Amino acid sequence: MSDYSTHAPKSRISTGEFSLLVALLMSIVAISIDALLPALDAIRADIVMSHPNQAQLVVSALFLGMAIGQLICGPLSDATGRKKVLNGGIVLFLVGTLICYFANDISTLLFGRFVQGLGVSGPYVSAISIVRDKYSGNDMARIMSLVMMIFVMVPALAPSLGQAVLWIGSWRDIFILYVFYALLIVVWIFCRLEETLPKEHRIAMTTQGFAEGFKEVISNVPTLCYMICMGLFFGSFIGYLNSSQQIFQDLFKTGELFTLYFGLLAIVFGAASLVNSRLVQKWGMQRLSNLAVWGIILSSAVFLALHLVVDIQLFTFVLYASVLFFCFGLVFGNVNAMAMEPMGHVAGIAAAIIGSVSSIMSMSIGTVIGQMYDGTLIPVTTGFLIFGSISMAILTFAQKYKVKHQEQAAEQRKTEPA
Repeated sequence: MSDYSTHAPKSRISTGEFSLLVALLMSIVAISIDALLPALDAIRADIVMSHPNQAQLVVSALFLGMAIGQLICGPLSDATGRKKVLNGGIVLFLVGTLICYFANDISTLLFGRFVQGLGVSGPYVSAISIVRDKYSGNDMARIMSLVMMIFVMVPALAPSLGQAVLWIGSWRDIFILYVFYALLIVVWIFCRLEETLPKEHRIAMTTQGFAEGFKEVISNVPTLCYMICMGLFFGSFIGYLNSSQQIFQDLFKTGELFTLYFGLLAIVFGAASLVNSRLVQKWGMQRLSNLAVWGIILSSAVFLALHLVVDIQLFTFVLYASVLFFCFGLVFGNVNAMAMEPMGHVAGIAAAIIGSVSSIMSMSIGTVIGQMYDGTLIPVTTGFLIFGSISMAILTFAQKYKVKHQEQAAEQRKTEPA
């Protein structure tokens, strides 16, 4: 992708305001999921379900919509500009929110969440593109550091916002919170954010271009491996996310303190992301990812073994979860970056394909793990252990493949005539 950030229109907003707006755009997914988690028991009590675990599907349905939406919104924003996709996505999110608010059965509620997921893919996909449009190099790194500092606070605070709404209203009123959140963003974008993708730099959205991008992704062995790893990692993570309310409130009887524990673990994740930004230049993405995955595997194996000899207490689980969240904070960004590394020439379409495929994988895996919840921590822990182990094998294969490919390229250069 050509760098035109130096020729971007002069910004009407300060760096701080721009960073806050981008962080809110990225956070629309987190608040759409996390603010609703404290309300799952209330939803079970209000809507007839065949099994209590069905309430978890409000998370999976949103991820399914988002996975499909990324395939559309990524190329569409490159073709029509960022603001049209942003505004269109938020309007669709509002439609899904209203469907959820008036839903009287689980099927309608899940359909509304699916539409919400289609909608959030617009701001989610566009947020990073907007930063990339306006900044490059060290300036972009500085902006993204500010964005991530703000972004980390949303999943930490969102469950508490949802709980606060439940104190004064019903679970349906959380969707009113979503309406105000979306309207705030729409008005802010309309008044303050200029279009960041000039017409002369837009790329036509074609079936051929998408097909070529898809071929590039699946034919590049390291990218394919890292994409699969992303699906496996996030799948086990969604399995925990789906079960988190039942684990804390039903198994450990934390009540409203669920939001506190959830928020503290989100802060651990954010701290790991900060540590990663400091260490990645020194140790490299591959080494940090390997260490993090081994941390997931070993901690899960130890925790699973503990089930055989002791009764797991809340403190023990929080300690284990803290290790997991820290490791995931190290691995997520690095694996995504390694997947995109060879895709610079088709970055927009590749990002949409990688994000969508890995999201469909993770949604499927996470739904299965969540639906296996049986009142114990064994399904979630086993998911982390199994999929962490498979991911480690794939990461090792990808690393060996890259080394072998580099050695072959070096040998070929030696034999070429000067």
